[in-house]
Amino acid sequence: MPDLHVGVCYDFRNPPDSGRTDRQLYAQIMEQVRWLDQIGANLVWFTEHHFVEDGYLPSWTPVAGAMAAVTENVRFGTDICLLPFNHPVRLAEDLAVLDNLSGGRVEVGVGMGYAPHEFRGFGFPVSRRVSLMDEGIEVLQRCFTGEKFSYKGKRYQLNDVLITPGYVQEGGPPLWIASMSEAGATRAARYDTHFLPQGLKKRSFDPWKQALEDSGRDPRDYRVGIIRSILVTGPDGADWSVIRAAERYRMALYARFFEESGEGFGEKGEPVPQTWIVGDVQHCVDELVGFIKRFGITDIVTMALPPGLDTEQMAPSLERLFRDVVPQVRERLAATA
Repeated sequence: MPDLHVGVCYDFRNPPDSGRTDRQLYAQIMEQVRWLDQIGANLVWFTEHHFVEDGYLPSWTPVAGAMAAVTENVRFGTDICLLPFNHPVRLAEDLAVLDNLSGGRVEVGVGMGYAPHEFRGFGFPVSRRVSLMDEGIEVLQRCFTGEKFSYKGKRYQLNDVLITPGYVQEGGPPLWIASMSEAGATRAARYDTHFLPQGLKKRSFDPWKQALEDSGRDPRDYRVGIIRSILVTGPDGADWSVIRAAERYRMALYARFFEESGEGFGEKGEPVPQTWIVGDVQHCVDELVGFIKRFGITDIVTMALPPGLDTEQMAPSLERLFRDVVPQVRERLAATA
């Protein structure tokens, strides 16, 4: 099983009543990431959405480039980059530049999107998302070979493409595919990528695992990543109510997207957990060890700055996470390997 990586995730949402400008928010996050890089974080992930009133991050590659300049250790990735809205050759070029700027510290997780307003904004129907997703993955994988290629598909017709500069990482940045459905799960297995499960376990994690096993592959050879936030309380406790309010604000947007799209509702079953883990150091260690072992999680990130909060409000929890919790989690996992 691959090593455990733990880090943070950002969406850069800035509620109207936050009292700060977008520029101030970006500056605060840059300083927070510089600090996290020094105290043991392994990952910085970004989420992507478009045309959202509070400035939800629409373009993650320039942010990753800026952060690469002030960090030495963290790896940058996405959960997720919305592939239908990113031309795969253009994305591959951006990733090549990032790979060089960061010294080989970039990865990319892709998904196909579901919010109707985004497809309207980019001027094409939701019905194209599957073909754009599949062809986008195929083009990215060809770009990552470092060799010249041509491609003929329904959405992309490409001739004599060679990505320059070359990638620092052999074979290009590690590629992940996100899924809430059986189709997405089997897509990740078919394209032999790492996996970002979401939604119901029986619709995402289980079909992915089964598809790999049916083809003679071992799921333990792949990385499995997730956004699952962690609040590590101290001796005096922590103001969970403030963070809970910010989390409710954050999740309300996705509920709206799901309602508008007609996805994500109706069926019941065991989810792949993405609820917050809240408690003291020992509680968080216990919860994380159980969760990681159950789902084979190799990469987990916490929302470092829920919408509307200040970096100072999250600093104590983040420091306890990386200095106290993560080392104990690794020790427990190693002891039971």
